[in-house]
Amino acid sequence: MMGKKNEMSKFFIMLVVFLCLYFLPIELIRFRNPLFEALALVKWYAREHVILCLIPAFFIAGGISVFVSQASVLKYFGAEANKILSYGVASVSGTILAVCSCTVLPLFSSIYKRGAGIGPATAFLYSGPAINVLAIIMTARILGWQIGLARAIGAIIFSIIIGLTMHIIFIKEERTKKDNKSMVVQQGGYERSLAQTGIYFGSMIAILVFANWANPKSASITFWTLLYQYKWHLTFLFLVVLGATVVKWFHKDELVLWVESTWTFAKQIFPLLFIGVFIAGFLLGRPGHEGLIPSAIITRFVGGNSLSANFFASIVGAFMYFATLTEVPILQGLLGAGMGKGPALALLLSGPALSLPSMLVLKTILGTKKTVIYVMIVVVMSTIAGMIFGYMVK
Repeated sequence: MMGKKNEMSKFFIMLVVFLCLYFLPIELIRFRNPLFEALALVKWYAREHVILCLIPAFFIAGGISVFVSQASVLKYFGAEANKILSYGVASVSGTILAVCSCTVLPLFSSIYKRGAGIGPATAFLYSGPAINVLAIIMTARILGWQIGLARAIGAIIFSIIIGLTMHIIFIKEERTKKDNKSMVVQQGGYERSLAQTGIYFGSMIAILVFANWANPKSASITFWTLLYQYKWHLTFLFLVVLGATVVKWFHKDELVLWVESTWTFAKQIFPLLFIGVFIAGFLLGRPGHEGLIPSAIITRFVGGNSLSANFFASIVGAFMYFATLTEVPILQGLLGAGMGKGPALALLLSGPALSLPSMLVLKTILGTKKTVIYVMIVVVMSTIAGMIFGYMVK
């Protein structure tokens, strides 16, 4: 009984904090400084990313934890899984999910804790936010087909190389996982067909995707603009499908487990994300607004195609928070201010996949050592890719 009261207290504290941030009256603050930018970014994050991005992601993660058997995760992403299949699926997962670096975290946490190997799991972690089809199309149309194509190819190759590198570095741990066969296979004792489970997860993923479908801002009517025009109709349709699925195919005790698992992910990840967003806003500000670090400094250090310019762009991209598609107009402005094309690609390859908020959460999931190595691999590879691309297009 005391345990339930403690959990309810935590929930209400988080709810009150979220509502305070959502309705934060920043317009009453009379000064423009890093503190204002930090509060403004936190408010924007609360309004734009919690209800439509994080909450659906938490429920998907909770569903994976409860309704996907550990045997299935091990079959496709475990130490004994077919490497071509596991890395192939993980490397292109972002084309379906189209999530940001923070939204992918609950999904990554759920499959990793269910037994996925560090290699396929980190390939999925990078791919989820990096290979957004609409973002790549916008990159090609606004920044040029060369950068768009390089981003698409680079992101897929990166996810595979990052996964394989993490696997090799932590191969002893992977072998331990392979030898450990004593884990629980699945929670609950109810059977469903593969099609029923697929509809359940497919409807939740569709809600996440369509609810966050961004405006392609095209003057002509295209497939992407039509999807944007009917995004709420499609979201509601899949919400109805999910509701019917839950009512017809799931038992009450399973649903309780689902909610409890969702809450576990939420209370672990939610607070750290807001702390990270606040710090990122304080240091780097919002798109078009300066934080503690003036944007002129960033622009000055990313001109040309030197090693330092590409490395600096990779570092800035890794720590700055980019919502889905916002990286494109930001880079458009930086390119206009003199940024080199190599550093632009470096930022595109490190930025959407990493952020300071995501690093804070990853530390609690992977531990400090794995998190640091993962970030270092992304930054180094982004730097190298930027230099090669800058040399090819100059």
